[in-house]
Amino acid sequence: MLPNVNLLPLALLLTLASATTTSTNTTCPPHDYTTHILSLSPLVVYIPNFLTRSETTHLQLLSAGKFSPSQIADTSGQQHLANTRTSQSASLSSDNEVVRCIEQRALDFQGFDVQRERLEPLQLVQYSASHEFHSHTDWFTSPAQTTRQHGGNRVSSFFVYVHASDDLVGGGTRFPLLDAPASERWCGWLDCDAETEDGVVFRPVEGNAVFWRNDARGGSKGPFVGDGRVVHAGLPVQRGRKVGMNVWTREGALDESVRGGGV
Repeated sequence: MLPNVNLLPLALLLTLASATTTSTNTTCPPHDYTTHILSLSPLVVYIPNFLTRSETTHLQLLSAGKFSPSQIADTSGQQHLANTRTSQSASLSSDNEVVRCIEQRALDFQGFDVQRERLEPLQLVQYSASHEFHSHTDWFTSPAQTTRQHGGNRVSSFFVYVHASDDLVGGGTRFPLLDAPASERWCGWLDCDAETEDGVVFRPVEGNAVFWRNDARGGSKGPFVGDGRVVHAGLPVQRGRKVGMNVWTREGALDESVRGGGV
């Protein structure tokens, strides 16, 4: 359920209102977060508090009523509906200052040489009861999706948990080929009751994020090599509602003609 705007603190409402203003000179507030390496090969990093509470609230307000059925790309590059992905999606416009600050945070995380032009528009995904996304990789095998116009392939991904309703059951993010860590300290973020053959299942914790590299080249040059070990799935939501956010970085700059609009 979306927050009741009438119950939000005045300071937060003023922040959200001012954040919707378009500006080419965005000054992002300082924001600190911690990081925890779950795997070095493939590189998978867990990021608590990647989003602030005001940012998660803002994203929900911004996208309210703007979702449409999620699609997947076939081998020809055409987008279509599929029963393997039953969520709803909404792309976000970089004209929004809060969105631009989140984009900048994702860029800075990856090093100061990653240009904004390599980011796809941020995508919110909404999962209600019975919604899921079967096992898949974020990187493409179809040349139609990795042209120079598209910026090549997706070298990295963030999945950020924007909202998890109080009654949420299910909806974890499963990486079946990752080894579960030994320390019980991870159990605040992972489903430690998952079966061993399930690999790693991240629980939806609002504001937190998972980052991983899709590129198996490990920094070496040459053609893109997709890392099959980062195959993952959005497990079915049994009850409640989950909203996540995809942040994808390409090998090169995306042409404006393929970026599309956004809310």
